[in-house]
Amino acid sequence: MSTAILTGQPVPGSSIENDLRSLGFDVRIAADTTEAETLLAAVPGDRRVAVVDARFVGHLHALRLGLTDPRFPLAAVPGAVTAQPAGRQALTRAVARENSASTGTTLLDNLADRIVTALDADGCDVYRPELGSLVATVPADAQAGSEARQAVAAVDDEAVRLKSAVKSRDGFFTTHFISPYSRYIARWCARRGLTPNQVTTASLLTAIIAAGCAATGTRVGFVAAGVLLLFSFVLDCVDGQIARYALQYSTLGAWLDATFDRAKEYAYYAGLALGAARGGDDVWALALGAMILQTCRHVVDFSFNEANHDATANTSPTAALSDKLDSVGWTVWVRRMIVLPIGERWAMIAVLTAVTTPRITFYVLLVGCAFAATYTTAGRVLRSLTRKATRTDRAARALADLADSGPIASFVARVNPARLGAPLLIALAGTAVLAVSLFSGVTWAPVAGAFVYAITAGQALSRPLKGSLDWLVPPLFRAAEYCTVLILAAKAEVNGALPAAFGLVAAVAYHHYDTVYRIRGNAGAPPAWLVRATGGHEGRTLLVTVLAAALTASQFTVALTVLAVAVALLVLVESIRFWVSAGAPAVHDEGEPA
Repeated sequence: MSTAILTGQPVPGSSIENDLRSLGFDVRIAADTTEAETLLAAVPGDRRVAVVDARFVGHLHALRLGLTDPRFPLAAVPGAVTAQPAGRQALTRAVARENSASTGTTLLDNLADRIVTALDADGCDVYRPELGSLVATVPADAQAGSEARQAVAAVDDEAVRLKSAVKSRDGFFTTHFISPYSRYIARWCARRGLTPNQVTTASLLTAIIAAGCAATGTRVGFVAAGVLLLFSFVLDCVDGQIARYALQYSTLGAWLDATFDRAKEYAYYAGLALGAARGGDDVWALALGAMILQTCRHVVDFSFNEANHDATANTSPTAALSDKLDSVGWTVWVRRMIVLPIGERWAMIAVLTAVTTPRITFYVLLVGCAFAATYTTAGRVLRSLTRKATRTDRAARALADLADSGPIASFVARVNPARLGAPLLIALAGTAVLAVSLFSGVTWAPVAGAFVYAITAGQALSRPLKGSLDWLVPPLFRAAEYCTVLILAAKAEVNGALPAAFGLVAAVAYHHYDTVYRIRGNAGAPPAWLVRATGGHEGRTLLVTVLAAALTASQFTVALTVLAVAVALLVLVESIRFWVSAGAPAVHDEGEPA
C-alpha cells in the first residue's frame, strides 16, 4: 500500500484524510519536519510515498492525477508531492534539507511545496499534471479557504475526469462517432475492475474473429467481419480511456497497445485475402502491398518526429502555416481526415468489406493510403527544406537505430574511408539499382542489385544522419526491403509464395515497430545480437534475392516460410522478454492517430 504523510495541523471538517485513503494511501500524520523525515524513512523503499499539506483544498481527481499516475517517478500538485521508488532518494534528500533548515518547527508553511522547490533546485524532473478547471490549492487564510471550497463545488469532478479520459487530439470518426459513448463504456469497465490490458486483449480477439469471418469468403461472413472490426475499434478506444480514467498505465499495457493495433489490422488483411481466395480471387499481393504501404507511412511519421522533436532553432514557415490552419476549425478536421487515421481507415475497411469485395476493399485502401502518405510526406519534406534546425546527436542515433542495419552495412560504415555524398542520395542510388535489378528479367541480377544496395546502405550510415532530409533514409530502407520480398514472391507465380511473403514482412515489420517504441521510451534500439541474428535490412534483402535465384519457385516458397518463422520467433521472444521486464519503458501512444 502507498503511504501519505499528512503535514501540519488538522483542519476541522477537511476530507483530505478520507480522500487519500480512497486513493489507496495509508495516512500518517506528522506534526513537524522531524517527524515527517522519520515517517518517510520508515516507509519501505519499494512503495510510493506522498507528502500532503493538511490544509489542502481541491478535487479528488486533482489528487489522483498528482499522486497516483504510475508513469512518473516524481509528481506534484499545489500542496502535495509524491515519489515512486525511482524518485525516493531525491525526495528523501529534499525532506532532510527542509528539516535541517526548519530545525523541526511545525509545518504550517507548506512543506510539500517547499519540497517541490527543493526538487526543482536539484534539477529533478517533477511532473505537474494539467488540472484545467480542477482545483488544487493550500489556502492562506479562512477567506481563501472558503473561496477554494466554492470553486471545488462549482466544478463537477467526475465530469472532468470522464472528459479527460478521451484523447485531446483524435480523428473525426473517433471523436464524433466513437468517443461520445465509449467513455461511458470505459467508466463502466473501470468501476467493475476491468483493466486496460483485458480490454486490449478483448479487442485483439474480436479483430481475429473478424478476420476469421472474412476468411469464410461468404457475404454473411464479410458483413459479420465488418461489424466485428468496428466493435474491435470501439474496444481499442475503450482500453486507452480506461487507462486515462483510472490512471492504470503499465509497461505491459504500453507494449500491448503499441503492437496489437498493427497486429489486428494486418491479421484482418490476411483474413480478407483468404476469403477472396475461397471465392477464386487472389489478392495476396494487394494485401501485402497494403501492409507495406501502411508500415512505411508509420516509419515516415516516426523518423520525422525523432529527427525533429529535440532539434534546436526548430522553425519553419511551412510549420507556421500549418499552425495557422489549425486555428481555423473546419481545416483541422479536413486535415485529420485526409491522412486516413486509424478510425477513418477501419471504418472504411469495415463498410467496404460488408458491401463490396476484398479486391475493391484493397484497391480503395491502397489509393487512400497512397494519397495520405503523399500528403503527409510532402508536407514534412517542405517543412524540412524550409526549417532552420540543428539536429542533435540523439536524433542521429535514433535514425541510425531505425535504419536497422545488419553486419554488412555496419562493416561498410565502419571501414569505409570515403564519403561519397549525402546519406539520402547514396541510399536512393542503392535503392534505384536494386529496383532496376528486380525488373531486369535476369535471374541473378537481383542478387547483384541487393549487394550494391547493402554496400550503399553502409555508405549512407558512414556519417551521422543530421541532414535536412536524412529522416527519409529509414523509411526508404523499409520500402526497399519489403518491396523486394513482394516482387520476388509475385514473380515466383506459385501458390503460397505471396502468403509466405506476407508472413515474412509481418514478422520483420513487428521488429521495426518494436524498435520504434523502444526508442520512444528512451530505451535504445534492440540488442545488437538480435539485429545481427536477423541480418539487418540489407542482409535479409540479400538473402531473399539469393534464395529466389538459387531455388525453384516451390523451394523458394518453403524458404520464405522458414525464414518468416525464424524471424518471428527471434523478435517475438526478445520483445516479450524486454517489455515484461521491470526495466522496460511505459510508452503510451497518445498522439498518433494513424
